[in-house]
Amino acid sequence: MADYDIFNGDADGICALLQLRLAEPRDATLVTGVKRDIDLVKQVSANAGDRLTILDISMDKNRDALNSALETGADVIYFDHHFPGEIPSASNLSANIDTDAETCTGLLVNKYLNGAHVRWAVTAAYGDNLHQSAQSAAASLNLSDTELSQLEELGTLLNYNGYGATVDDLFFAPDELFRKLLPYENPFDFIAGDENFTALKEGYTSDMANAKSIAASLSTDTCALFMFPKESWSRRVSGVYGNELARDFPDRAHALLSDIGDNHYQVSVRAPLNRRDGADELCRQFETGGGRKAAAGINHLPESELDRFKAAFQKQFAI
Repeated sequence: MADYDIFNGDADGICALLQLRLAEPRDATLVTGVKRDIDLVKQVSANAGDRLTILDISMDKNRDALNSALETGADVIYFDHHFPGEIPSASNLSANIDTDAETCTGLLVNKYLNGAHVRWAVTAAYGDNLHQSAQSAAASLNLSDTELSQLEELGTLLNYNGYGATVDDLFFAPDELFRKLLPYENPFDFIAGDENFTALKEGYTSDMANAKSIAASLSTDTCALFMFPKESWSRRVSGVYGNELARDFPDRAHALLSDIGDNHYQVSVRAPLNRRDGADELCRQFETGGGRKAAAGINHLPESELDRFKAAFQKQFAI
């Protein structure tokens, strides 16, 4: 019997797995990648009796590999908040799926564990730009405003680390970052005493300054689009900068396009914060697109599709 932990490399995926492994320690093979690397289940050749824990990656995007694992007799527990498509009916699948725009995988795991490690769930929610949900989850902790701000910053930094075209763009590979965090039952201890927190914070500050120097190439009352150059910093910052823009302009949708070479762009889309809907619907119109209602993306948008994307973006969020 073998154990596999298969998880998104962003804040939500990492913090969801942290909660599980702090509560249920397991020596599992880690399968992950950059935030956009979600076609992960196919990397595992499961056998009967193997245990697969899958976190924060779309079931719809992993359907064939999931069905194969179930058919071999592997036991699968699945937590996610992205569009799942039809959920397989199998006795060896435990599916914890909720696509509500105000939840995330870390909060689903928190519910499953009855709040055993809620600080990490709060961190996950902040990382997914779910500030109200984070504050609601933290209510029982009686944290100060300063402590809440610290968890918000940590969630933002962990999410920031997950963005890139390849792992080489990141400060830490997601499996490496998970291992660095696992010794910390309390995230405040990581914040206070780990040099890796400082490294992430310094990188984030520099990258955000670069992002804010670029003006929107398209801007209306309902949407804004930014074109970023072919630089590692632009790929790293696209998600967290999109989240910040969504908070600063809550009635406006945002699209950030990063040049990844070969006449292609990586796209991050944020629906208006005041109506968290439509980002996934927009991105699924394009071949490598997907995500959730409030935040979605396209992994490889050909330059030839730019005009079609701009038109669809404006149409999606015109009202």
